[in-house]
Amino acid sequence: MSEPTPYQLLEVDEDASFDEVQEARTRLAEQYSGDKKRLELLEAAYDAILMDRLRQRQEGKIKVPERIRFPERLTPAPPSFTPSPPSGSPAWLQRLIDTPSRSDILWPAGVYVGLGGLTIYPAANDGLLQLTLALGVGSCLYFVNRKEQKFGRAVLLTVAGLVIGLLLGGFLGSLVSPAFITTEKFIALFTFLILWLVSGFLR
Repeated sequence: MSEPTPYQLLEVDEDASFDEVQEARTRLAEQYSGDKKRLELLEAAYDAILMDRLRQRQEGKIKVPERIRFPERLTPAPPSFTPSPPSGSPAWLQRLIDTPSRSDILWPAGVYVGLGGLTIYPAANDGLLQLTLALGVGSCLYFVNRKEQKFGRAVLLTVAGLVIGLLLGGFLGSLVSPAFITTEKFIALFTFLILWLVSGFLR
């Protein structure tokens, strides 16, 4: 009587899948858990089948399933995460500076261009200049408050923009020739520029 083959010892066919071989090994190991000699035979048969399958694979006799050959195709790629580079600016400044959308830039720009046009209108008097400045301040307050819905913060930023605009505009206006534009109109235009920067790029 011939020796049983490894496949016969594990009670599987020679064309059984790898999963079937593993299941048979587990089942028989539980069945003969008290028989040390039989367990050694089962392990030797299992190892022999593995070696046989490896040889057949190297000879091209076994087609390896795609899920085994290319497991990365079945595994979804982890979401790419690019950490933002650490910024050297302090945290309070990062919270203050905004990355505006296109509308956050264009809407205030349109308002301040319109106010600037009224300001440089030849017939503009002091009353019209004061009105355009008041409208500019109100617009800045509205645009800044719209972003974070923090009215107190919006008031502080708007007042700071107004003061900086008036002071710098007054200083630079003294350098401008009165024949080109009056100092008052230059101060108003410069203040509109500062208020536009505040409303568009701060929050």
